[in-house]
Amino acid sequence: MSILIQPGRFVVGCNYWASHAGTRMWEDWRPETVESDLALLAREGMQTLRVFPLWPDFQPIRQLYGGQGERLEIRHGEQPLPDTEAGRAGLSEEMLTRFDRFLDIAHSHSLSLIVGLLTGWMSGRLYVPPALETMNVLADALALRWELRLVRAFVRRFREHPAIVGWDLGNECNCMANVSRDQAYAWTAAIANAIRVEDPNRPVVSGMHGLKPDGGAWAIEDAAELTDLLCVHPYPQFTPHCDRDPVDTIRPILHGTAEGRLYTDLGGKPCLCQEVGTLGPMFASDAVAAGFARAALFSQWAHDGHGFLWWCAHDQTRLEHAPYDWHGTERELGLVRADGIVRPVTREMGAFGRFLKSLPFEALPPFRADAVCLLTQNQEHWAAAFGAFLFAKQAGIDIRFHMADRPLPEARLYLMPSTHGFSVMPRRHWHDLQARVAAGATLLVTFDDGGVSEFEEFFGVEIQTREERMPGASAVISGIGEAFQIPIPGGHRLTLCPTRAEVLGREPDGNPVFTSVQRGRGRVLFLGLPIEVAAVRKPGSFHAPDAPPCWRIYRHAADVAGVWRAIRKREPSLGLTEHAFDADRRLVVAVNLSPRPLRDQLVAAGWTVGPVYRGDLHADNTGITIELAPHDAAVFELRRQRA
Repeated sequence: MSILIQPGRFVVGCNYWASHAGTRMWEDWRPETVESDLALLAREGMQTLRVFPLWPDFQPIRQLYGGQGERLEIRHGEQPLPDTEAGRAGLSEEMLTRFDRFLDIAHSHSLSLIVGLLTGWMSGRLYVPPALETMNVLADALALRWELRLVRAFVRRFREHPAIVGWDLGNECNCMANVSRDQAYAWTAAIANAIRVEDPNRPVVSGMHGLKPDGGAWAIEDAAELTDLLCVHPYPQFTPHCDRDPVDTIRPILHGTAEGRLYTDLGGKPCLCQEVGTLGPMFASDAVAAGFARAALFSQWAHDGHGFLWWCAHDQTRLEHAPYDWHGTERELGLVRADGIVRPVTREMGAFGRFLKSLPFEALPPFRADAVCLLTQNQEHWAAAFGAFLFAKQAGIDIRFHMADRPLPEARLYLMPSTHGFSVMPRRHWHDLQARVAAGATLLVTFDDGGVSEFEEFFGVEIQTREERMPGASAVISGIGEAFQIPIPGGHRLTLCPTRAEVLGREPDGNPVFTSVQRGRGRVLFLGLPIEVAAVRKPGSFHAPDAPPCWRIYRHAADVAGVWRAIRKREPSLGLTEHAFDADRRLVVAVNLSPRPLRDQLVAAGWTVGPVYRGDLHADNTGITIELAPHDAAVFELRRQRA
């Protein structure tokens, strides 16, 4: 099994274009430069490279026409296609020979490769063979014919090479053309199956950017059905609700982790952080980028991610051709500057890889998930999911995502964040959820307008009226410890009258906004505010000193549900995951998700500290004191105490 999809394994590396040429590396082939590049990357600890045989270089086909524009023949320029296996596929033998040499160079430096087969989109420029330039390359039948020929011939040629660990469909192929969901499905299936016909042993990697949980043309569930490894490219500037805070704070640090979990949980396939970076010095200094990478690496590893590939290997400030001539943000993204100086983020990635090799185990056990987060119909799924993930981390619990229109999994705690619209979930699943609460589960619902059936009976409050909210409102949560205030966003207000529920929070006029009611052996918590989507839409919601501690609502729900972990924290900026080796041994990964030093007193009732693999800990009969530098991590074992 490829290391890319082995449970608990994690690779570090980068996306690679040659330092002297960028996207022109195959046209301007300099093996001595490639040798030097790869030797440096290997010395710095890179393990895996994602590489790109540029489509028009490797399949330089041209359409020749006759009278009235009749298509007559596909050629290589003016030359007929050679009557060879490569020639019949329209491939350039010269480029294939160069790629063969490239594979040997990578293998000589123990670098594994993910190969992006149809590299027709790169850094804001479309690269298509001349014969196909006027076509929709994802929907046109003639284009697909030549794509399939390329894929099958290329994979057949190189499938025995030991450097290759995965076949990528291509770089963000969903950016190459506009298609319907059915067309996207058919194209993905055709390319993925063509790969598998020639090489059934290596995983097919999605390579896609911006898949959606709610369908659209490119859906998470479709990619998961058709490929073996999903991918995220989590740049805050290009993802909704992520470019609001400094890159070294909790929201951007956990962006890739949360998006990767969303893909894996909804798709049922492993996920690789295939492109990641801070987009250069206009967005973060070298020191800040290094801190971001350190915290993001530990967080993604701890949440069952499968790797972390930086974009990209080298700066491209000296290149004059497009897309580097067009886009300033494409020029300073490298692990290595144009003058050869290695950036601090490179050292962090290498150090992380060496840390993994130093551990006495190869595979990290899966992290413990404490709650199921149900994403409901008609809502903005990413906003609700991301907000819920961040609040859960601050509260000291971990969640897994699930679409509410699918059969429900077992859980002690269910979360329904920022429900919206009037088709929240199918009736059969709504009744199943009610039955699970009656049997002992806890449910927290936060409300962003809409409606569910049997509201008063289930939530223990009766709706009197509904109206659009006036701006500037707030609510006080007072029934779960020290009171705190939550600013209320716009939307609609429910005027509520409790019939059986206890009131835990009110608006200034006394209107209940947070309630709790017993339902059978379980409990239902209802918050009439969409705290998740409101928080992700506002800067500073998760790291500013004056941000309302909405995560305490999640902590209260976990306490009500009886979610007790081996270890418990106080600091919301400390991320914790637990990984069970067996009933008596757990590994804990603790990450400082802030740019400030952190000190916390951890409670681990019934457990003692075992081996410490990283970090500064002090354990006594009062608990475990942990101290972490900004963006640093501790990794240690807990052993169950026996009477």
